[in-house]
Amino acid sequence: MTGPESGGLPADAPGPVEAPVEAPVAAPRSTTREVVRALLQHKLALFGLVVLALLVLAAVLGGALAPYGENDVSVVDRLQPPSAAHPFGTDELGRDVLSRVVVAARISLVVSLVSVGIALALGVTLGLVAGYYGRWVDDVVMRLMDMLFAFPAILLAIAILAVLGPGVVNVMIAIGIVYTPIFARITRASVLTVREEVYVRAARSLGAGDLRLLRLHVLPNVLAPIIVQTSLSLAFAILSEAALSFLGLGVQPPDPSWGRMLLEGRGFVQQAWWMGVFPGAAIFLTVLSFNVVGDALRDALDPRQRSAMEARGKPA
Repeated sequence: MTGPESGGLPADAPGPVEAPVEAPVAAPRSTTREVVRALLQHKLALFGLVVLALLVLAAVLGGALAPYGENDVSVVDRLQPPSAAHPFGTDELGRDVLSRVVVAARISLVVSLVSVGIALALGVTLGLVAGYYGRWVDDVVMRLMDMLFAFPAILLAIAILAVLGPGVVNVMIAIGIVYTPIFARITRASVLTVREEVYVRAARSLGAGDLRLLRLHVLPNVLAPIIVQTSLSLAFAILSEAALSFLGLGVQPPDPSWGRMLLEGRGFVQQAWWMGVFPGAAIFLTVLSFNVVGDALRDALDPRQRSAMEARGKPA
């Protein structure tokens, strides 16, 4: 017979109580509020956000903001330097450079958004499939991406446009195809790590299908590097569109494009420097803004980087 003296338990004592088993959950991710706060604390990111906001405003209200029509020809006013009437001067046909720069912002923004959207949809899908299933699926998909990576980006875009023909729509398709391997590789690398996490294995053991696992458990946990790469790719897409338009394969006249305006101003560098300087400055500021915002997003979405930034910002 057991009792307290013998160190045993009474016969009617309840058995040991087991702690409830909690379902595995995903690693905590940065909330939207934390990301916004980190961006607002980044001075260069604030500058980039202001520039990008002005770019969006120019793209939406380009025709209303432009003081003149982008194709209004005035031979009498040709090659006029910057003045009160024409703050950015005029080109060889007397068209207002400021109006053309403002209207061209819409084309650059639309081309970058659509082309990166194409690359994002194709690359993330291929990266998810390759990283999740592995084996021969991974080999086939990634060898195809390696083939695309073997070509310099601008040469591959030119080759695609040589088949499709010049034009804005074909430029968006070409740039989208060129940047697809980048998203595929980044997504695959993240999926290879996430697919072995406890919460993914637990969901699989509970009967979750592949599509549900990819949509609810894998994709949300690989979004951080994809978001950063998206912001950086928008900058490179604008550069690619400007380069293709400079080569005569992108936007066709009389529609304005920053790259096309650089081409037109190349022959007037000495007597009309403003024809190339202001479109080039627009490209520079836009690409710089996307890059600094992308760097700030990388720091904001990485908890370790964000903690280091907050520690540096606190007084000793």
